[in-house]
Parts: sequence; C-alpha cells; structure tokens
Amino acid sequence: MSIALVKKYAPYTDELFKAESKISLLTNTDFDWTGAHTVAVWKIGTVPMNDYSRNRGSDYDEESVATLSRYGKIIDLDAQTEEMMLTKDRSFIFNVDRLDEDETAGQVAAASALARELREVVVPEVDTYAYNVMVTKAGTKATAAALTKENVYTSILAGSEALDAAEVPDTERVLVVTPAAYTLLKQSTAFDSTDVGAEMKLKGVVGILDGMAVIKVPASRLPENFGFMIAHPSATVAPVKLEDYGTHNDTPLSSGTIVTGRICYDAFVLDNKAKGIYYHPIA
Repeated sequence: MSIALVKKYAPYTDELFKAESKISLLTNTDFDWTGAHTVAVWKIGTVPMNDYSRNRGSDYDEESVATLSRYGKIIDLDAQTEEMMLTKDRSFIFNVDRLDEDETAGQVAAASALARELREVVVPEVDTYAYNVMVTKAGTKATAAALTKENVYTSILAGSEALDAAEVPDTERVLVVTPAAYTLLKQSTAFDSTDVGAEMKLKGVVGILDGMAVIKVPASRLPENFGFMIAHPSATVAPVKLEDYGTHNDTPLSSGTIVTGRICYDAFVLDNKAKGIYYHPIA
C-alpha cells in the first residue's frame, strides 16, 4: 500500500546570484540629456609652433601679408563636433496574477518580481552593452595573446605604459579583469591585493596594481576573448536618460498587477579620449 506524503512549500524563493554593476567606476555622466535626444560636443584643433621672425629680409613678399606674420603662417583653427545620440530605448512587461500571488504565499509578488527583473535582466544588459562599446572604441588594442601567471603582470604594466605615453592622467585609472585573469594575477608574486580600504571593497575593488583600482567582472558581461582592459573614467560617457518602472493594479487587462519598465541608455567613447582605454584580448 502506497502512502501519499505531504509536500510543504516554504515561504522562500531561491534567488539567482547576480553580481552588482561596477560600470560606474570606469565611466562618467558628465553630460546632461535632459530635454534632448542628442548631445554634441566640440573638438577644437591646434596649430604647430614656429620660429619667430624677429628680422625680415629683403625678400619679404608683400602679397603674402594676409597669411604671413612674424609669428608664422596664419592658420584657421579646425573646429568640429561629435554627436552622441541615444540609441538604446528598451522595455519589458509582465503580469502577476492575483491568484498566483495568493496561492504561492506571496512569493509571486509584483514588487519582488520587479526587483528581480532589474537585478537579473536590466543591469546585466546595460553593463554588457557599455563594456562592448568600450572594447570596440578602445584607442589602443594589444595583439591578442594568451595570459599566464608568468606574463599577466607585465602585460598589464604594458597597458599602463601605453596610457602614460598617451598622457592619460595616472589617477583614477581602473583595471578590469575576468575571474580567470584575476586568478592568474593572484598567482603573480608581484601583485599585492592588501592595500584596499573597506570603502573601496564595497564598490567592488579587489586590489590595487600600479596605482589602478582592480575590479573583477563576470565573463558573461564581457566580450568574447576578453583578457583585461584599463580605462580612465573620463573617456566613456554612460548616460541613463530615463528609468521608468511601475506596477499597475486593477487594469482591464489583468486580474492582478501588470509590471512595466522602460530604460533609455547608451555609452559613448569620446574621440579625443579614446587613448584613455587600453584593451588586451586573449588568443
């Protein structure tokens, strides 16, 4: 004779692990898209230095006076604009049925479902997009090469040197590594991860290398064959123009709660600051 055993549902939802976003550490929000869909910034050129003509000889050409002076040839400055137009306008919608919420001991609830959607879907999408833009627009890209515990430290120093050569500020630089690259880095005797304060650890910083904050990002949010990236936050603008999330009760469309969300965002690497990003792919 078989016995029907009791099945008991605990008032608990087994949530997925999801990493917090760290993109704010290596991007900026210096520009304001309020009231506009596109922001244009100026790029102004420069002119070369000349030898000052203290004394003019007898061969001075009066016809060239409009273009020549004792300071050199008069050149008009080049002035152009680069436009940053938002391209990502994304949304979601789902329904939480009234009986589903009641008969699952409140585990299927609109508020917690919205928080879960943001944590597991929205934030990873925004992060992935920004990292892809940064890698694509990086001003310096190393030749693809495998990283090992013997070469990872020197490879990163080569990236730091490239930013030095481009005169990128040596403060606020951030090193982005995958968990696999971080494992190799920890095996390098030259790397010391002890000089990290509690506040920086809360932001996701796992170490300091050559003055750079080291952050570890899940490989699933990074492009394929990602080795590491060094970025100065001034190089990348990551605006979020609109975040509109809501729960809608008692609508004619559902006996329950409809949850909607919309986010308008993008990421741009400034042309004159692209050298502030160094990317090392792996072979």
